[in-house]
Amino acid sequence: MGTLQVVATPIGNLEDVTLRALGALRDAELLLAEDTRRTRVLLDRHGIAVRPRSLHAHNEAARTGEVLDALAEGRRVVLVSDAGTPLVSDPGERLVAAAVAAGHRVEPLPGPSALLAALVASGLPTGAFAFLGFLPRRKGERDRLLARQAARGETLVLFEAPGRVAATLAALAEAFGPERPACLARELTKRHEEVVRGTLGELAERFAEGARGEVTLVVAGAGDEPHPALDLDAEIRERLAAGVSPREIAAELARPARLPRREVYARALALREGA
Repeated sequence: MGTLQVVATPIGNLEDVTLRALGALRDAELLLAEDTRRTRVLLDRHGIAVRPRSLHAHNEAARTGEVLDALAEGRRVVLVSDAGTPLVSDPGERLVAAAVAAGHRVEPLPGPSALLAALVASGLPTGAFAFLGFLPRRKGERDRLLARQAARGETLVLFEAPGRVAATLAALAEAFGPERPACLARELTKRHEEVVRGTLGELAERFAEGARGEVTLVVAGAGDEPHPALDLDAEIRERLAAGVSPREIAAELARPARLPRREVYARALALREGA
């Protein structure tokens, strides 16, 4: 059986690449890249002659069979994305799942991550956080998702496209309240890196015209005061319907509800049995 190496690459500064990553790229017999032109820049910078082949959202399904054949032949296969860690809001999930199902080894080579870089620079709690990726494009879907997240106690991290930053910050301020602490990090590790901290209301005002470059948003979790829109029974029912266990529900909702976990757990059990 073969090995598929999932390799993190720089998110901006080309010097932010590990020695293991460079070794894997040099030794790759099949190098799969989301954008071969962007990967070629990294390869040329470090004198690596391997020719990458494309694997992106539009051809991943078709390419997977070919890659599985290469793994079955024992070839060294490497997967990279445009920047950062593959599969994190980038292609590769289908391929990795297929490789695992076929019994091949999947070896992660950790490295740069915009998610983690923004989180640790935000000044917000890092002990527990939830990654939301890119929010839905449709306003109704986005607003419903944010309404479900408003009472969460964990710090939230999400990616956003420059042209959608203003609308997203306004939606976050409306869903979570304009006083919720947050951070906008853009162009991380690049020449024009900027990390701006403030409330959602302040950030929405500052970036009302949008922001240039790659953007990561970090938003504080709900504080000790319950969110004004919190309907505990409704929140519990929604999670039960999604298959979340009463124990997990209690852990998630106890803090925003300002109730002991055992009380939320008991309420979840009662609602499940009465459903």
